Amino acid sequence: MAKKKRLVYSTDGGRLCPDCNNPVDNCACSDNTLGPSDGIVRLHRQSKGRAGKPVTLITGLGLTGKELKTLAKALKSKCGTGGSVEGSDILIQGDKRDLLKTLLEAQGHTVKIAGG
Repeated sequence: MAKKKRLVYSTDGGRLCPDCNNPVDNCACSDNTLGPSDGIVRLHRQSKGRAGKPVTLITGLGLTGKELKTLAKALKSKCGTGGSVEGSDILIQGDKRDLLKTLLEAQGHTVKIAGG
């Protein structure tokens, strides 16, 4: 099986991102971009499209991809559940809004529980 060659440097743009192959300054990856934020972190409960199983969606953090992953890992371990990072949002399995609110407020975030 032959390895696929990929361009790692271009004289036109300099260093290239390994994920999207754009110049590092114009990278389109989630690791280098900030998510939308108005200063308020919102906690949503969702079960749509998940066979009725609830998840807690954390939006509005305004962190880069690497910071989101480290925060998600810490929150998952404190809650004792699984979860993932999707775009600029964090998903935590189960309805853990009250616990997540206290954890995020302890880190200095302004948190609102959104939805019913």
